Amino acid sequence: MAKILVAEDERSVRDLLTLSLRGRGHDVQAVADGSQALSALQRDRFDLLLTDIVMPIVDGIALSLKASQQDPEMRILMMTGYAAERQRAHNLDELIHDVVLKPFTMDEIGNAVDSALTS
Repeated sequence: MAKILVAEDERSVRDLLTLSLRGRGHDVQAVADGSQALSALQRDRFDLLLTDIVMPIVDGIALSLKASQQDPEMRILMMTGYAAERQRAHNLDELIHDVVLKPFTMDEIGNAVDSALTS
């Protein structure tokens, strides 16, 4: 079981991710934007940050940069529905495990989480 922080601005996606990952036995905290994620990261330690790239206030790229400085051991997995954002995220190859394209199935995201946690 891993402790996972989910940062996703779309409530329905956030809720589905939380349910799915908890169903896999993980301890999940979910927040609606990057600013809330930064606050959560200051209060607690997580094994994995699962973040959308395009979010209000603090986007997933900025969040990942700050999170990796704060905890270099934490794994980072990103999600996006925009191809251009995926390319932007791949410039961070040293910091992130992977970028998952939306839409995805719960099995796909679960497998990506498992891969990020075990590599």
